[in-house]
Amino acid sequence: MIVSLLGGDATAERVGPKAANLAKLHRAGLPVPDGFCLTADAYRAQLASAGVEDAASRVARADSHEARQLALQVRLGLFRARLASSVAEQLGAAFERLTAEPGTLVAVRSSALLEDSPTASFAGQFDTFLGVASPADLLTAVRACWASLWSGRALRYMRTHNVDPGRTAMAVAVQRMVEACVAGGALSQTADGTLLITGTWGLGSTIAQGEVVPDRWVLGRDGALVSVEPGRKDRLVTCAPDGGSRPEAVQADLVNALCLTPDEAMALGRMVMETESVIGAPVEVEWAKDERRVYVLQARPLRVEPRPEREEVSLRHRSLKGQPAGVGRGSGPACIVLNEHDLEHVKLGDILVTQIAGPALAVVLPRVAGVVAESGGSTSHLAALARERGIPAVLGVHDATRRIANGALVMVDGAQGVVYRCETDDA
Repeated sequence: MIVSLLGGDATAERVGPKAANLAKLHRAGLPVPDGFCLTADAYRAQLASAGVEDAASRVARADSHEARQLALQVRLGLFRARLASSVAEQLGAAFERLTAEPGTLVAVRSSALLEDSPTASFAGQFDTFLGVASPADLLTAVRACWASLWSGRALRYMRTHNVDPGRTAMAVAVQRMVEACVAGGALSQTADGTLLITGTWGLGSTIAQGEVVPDRWVLGRDGALVSVEPGRKDRLVTCAPDGGSRPEAVQADLVNALCLTPDEAMALGRMVMETESVIGAPVEVEWAKDERRVYVLQARPLRVEPRPEREEVSLRHRSLKGQPAGVGRGSGPACIVLNEHDLEHVKLGDILVTQIAGPALAVVLPRVAGVVAESGGSTSHLAALARERGIPAVLGVHDATRRIANGALVMVDGAQGVVYRCETDDA
């Protein structure tokens, strides 16, 4: 029930597309951190051991109240039941081998069988744990990854994609942590035919969660550097020596300083193109760089929409610039969201304008005509979710919640990364 992450046994049917793609990249010679996977069968064994298989099978057919109760029953069962003996023995031995070198930390990541498909990325919907240091913490993280298949946000996402959670399974990937000084994401192909790289200091979780505006490099498909745009990277996340991750402030002179040299960006671009070639389709990549080299942490299929035809926009419409995310254009009244409670005010056809571009906003994406956020970038989880739903989004727009009036008519161009304010205000 445990297989090497980098071996031929790591197939999508056993360990999910996320882990299987990493195994495929490793076999092709690309740098992927070592690790192992608990297969989907390990998850199924735990469901049986916890006695919650029947509850899991009934969730999709139940009404909303009963579905919540059944899902809670499954989650509690996955946390409380003793680990199946066959799984526990293999897990301990695999962890001991992976962490034989003193000070080794691991990342524990979900790899659901339905994750990372072209139409359902599940970006940010399941749990990941960084800097896991001990067998006890590993077991807790594994249980939490299993249980995240039954979280409220994951179940809402699955309902919108007509997925029955009882008919799928959650594999778990355990990898050596990269001691990242720089990390980020990449899109092997954009709507205008270029390659895009984003980066920030420390671990890439700040980009994924939309907490910073990352640096941005645009390259031609021939590898030539086309443009460079520094971000606003005022915070970073790093791993503590004794385990766990911790946020830190970025020193002032590095907030707007590029985290990669031009040569490093172009070399990373070549790696992204090689990744695309191995996967056989455009890809979205997560990467991390330590003091020695760059590693591929994830590669999932990327939905690429054609660039919409240009429209003439009246000069009286003042524009705000950010990083393009999502696809196409959309217009509507702005709905300013400053906290979670404001989400209930978002109406059908609104343009969501917010501060943090986190994946929790997925709950309102079915209702909005576009998204504008002050933080985040083109490779955040929210950007992936917007692209998936065909929603235009522009992230990293400085002071958007102050410069756009609540209720003002705005147009969002997710291809060019521009927000047009169609009604004047005093900002």
